[in-house]
Amino acid sequence: MIAIIDYGVGNLFSLKSSFAAIGEDAIVAKTKEEVEKCEKVILPGVGAFEDAIKKLRESGMADVVMAEAKKGKPIMGICLGMQLLFDKSFEYGEHEGLGLIKGEIRPIADVIPSDLKIPHIGWNALKFSDKKNEIFKYLNEGDCVYFVHSFYGANCQDSVIATAEYGAELTAAVAKNNIYGCQFHPEKSGDVGLGILKAFCEIEVNKQ
Repeated sequence: MIAIIDYGVGNLFSLKSSFAAIGEDAIVAKTKEEVEKCEKVILPGVGAFEDAIKKLRESGMADVVMAEAKKGKPIMGICLGMQLLFDKSFEYGEHEGLGLIKGEIRPIADVIPSDLKIPHIGWNALKFSDKKNEIFKYLNEGDCVYFVHSFYGANCQDSVIATAEYGAELTAAVAKNNIYGCQFHPEKSGDVGLGILKAFCEIEVNKQ
């Protein structure tokens, strides 16, 4: 079973519907006990980093995510949820993240041409940095996924497994041991996104 963490920020029910579409049981989890009984964890998120990390900590779910990560349970952050996994964010100030992925969240405005629109919204092709990563087992190079973001993962070369081009090569997905992150929305990315969620469900538990 998959736990989709509910801490007041996230696209919870579309994610739950996506797991149902691939025949996987998922619950919207609000308590430590609900998360602990599941084999995998999804950390969703939409909105601003500062608000989201504050709510995650105040809800107690930051401690739960850290504890489950330490156990080796597969955890996937999606969109802002991916960004929360990083050391820190420079979104309107400087804010400490969970530190599960080494790197920083920085404005895409710093690296893309000034004539491109922000936020970056739309479909972009994935370029694999690690073609053999298990979450890509059902994907092909160049498959397109759906993005909505104004900030990106930077200084995280050791963890990048895919990029997407939007005036610059931007981090699209990361992985480190049992921790995974997608800057794009698998739940809004059609069959390609469902393939990623399916592959995540098939990852072995306690792989560390």
